[in-house]
Amino acid sequence: MLENITIRDASEGDLPAIVAIYNSTIAGRMVTADTTEISVDDRKPWLETHLADKNRPLWVAEFNGKVCGWLSLETFYGRPAYQATAEISVYLDSECRGKGIGSFLMHQVIGQCKNWGVRTLLAFIFEQNTPSLRLFRHFEFEKWGRLPKVAELDGMERDLLILGRRVAE
Repeated sequence: MLENITIRDASEGDLPAIVAIYNSTIAGRMVTADTTEISVDDRKPWLETHLADKNRPLWVAEFNGKVCGWLSLETFYGRPAYQATAEISVYLDSECRGKGIGSFLMHQVIGQCKNWGVRTLLAFIFEQNTPSLRLFRHFEFEKWGRLPKVAELDGMERDLLILGRRVAE
């Protein structure tokens, strides 16, 4: 399957698929702190930020011409001293999970970080999100912090883990 995966920069035309993949994770209460679906219009400023900053890419993965996942690097904390640190997010269509696409995206982005001036990657993952934790630990991310009970989803408090990895010196 991976030989049929194409990774490319996202475009405005990809936004409906990106939003649909994101929204598909909300009901499971394991991936995101959003509790209701977002709209394409809600995400337009986010997309425009990525399109304007070549050092904070938004990639889509395509399988047979269909967007099956996406990966983004976002500015961390918005202050100049953190310019070499980026927050990484990976989202996959439910039918494409567990097929190596997340690993393929991670491998590709880690190899490019130096080109974007990124030396440190951070991921914020709910503690109960075992598949994401497994993926990031496979790529040598370590637990750098824990924010206990900072989210409440359907009456259940959730811990948020901060995973980090140095990718370039």
